[in-house]
Amino acid sequence: MQINKNSNGLLSIYFTAGYPTLDSTIEIAKALEQSGVDFLEIGFPYSDPVADGPTIQHSSEVALKNGMTLKLLFDQLKDLRKHVSIPVYLMGYFNPVLQFGVENFCKACKEVGVNGTILPDLPMYEYEELYKAIFEENGISNIFLVTPQTSEERIRKIDSLTTNFIYLLSSNATTGQQLEVKNQSEEYFNRIKEMNLVNPFVIGFGISNKETFEKATTYANGAIVGTAFVKILAQENPLKHIPDFINSLKK
Repeated sequence: MQINKNSNGLLSIYFTAGYPTLDSTIEIAKALEQSGVDFLEIGFPYSDPVADGPTIQHSSEVALKNGMTLKLLFDQLKDLRKHVSIPVYLMGYFNPVLQFGVENFCKACKEVGVNGTILPDLPMYEYEELYKAIFEENGISNIFLVTPQTSEERIRKIDSLTTNFIYLLSSNATTGQQLEVKNQSEEYFNRIKEMNLVNPFVIGFGISNKETFEKATTYANGAIVGTAFVKILAQENPLKHIPDFINSLKK
């Protein structure tokens, strides 16, 4: 299952494994697919999530207090493909992966049916030199991030290493900031679009409602909603709110 370059208007949702409760991961994933989400990003919590805003940081803290670990997450995901058919990516920081063992991590992803990973703090050269072969032999795509400051040379290098999609950060802010498509942003998005990259790309950071989702998907194949959805999970009986939230973005 890959993200198709000819697709458009794709919606991805990010949520933190083990939040709001330790055992809610699969139930949330099922509810999101049933509500029409196109692919999922399941975050594994980390004690020092430097790129995340307060909402996602809080969800990580709660998940860790609940007892979430990578080992437990893989145990929870062992029946993932009995319940969820859309692409699933694991997102988090590289330190827990390193502690778990990169080879063990990639094998576990393959065994449970995870399609790829998003590891923002894994340097591209380290991935290429040390880990690329391990990811590839297990069929796991590593998703790279591009920011407004990323050079064309580096973007083309990322494109050459990518086997799925490229994650385009709308800004250099932390997660949870509202997307504002101003002239500078338009120039950035158009610059990427005009590069005619081999791989599709999706926009993340600042997508929170129908307006920002539609703005983002004007320029990219899809968009990722994280903070706004994690706020939904903080409500009472969060599963019942998921269909209405997804409809509010896509309909």
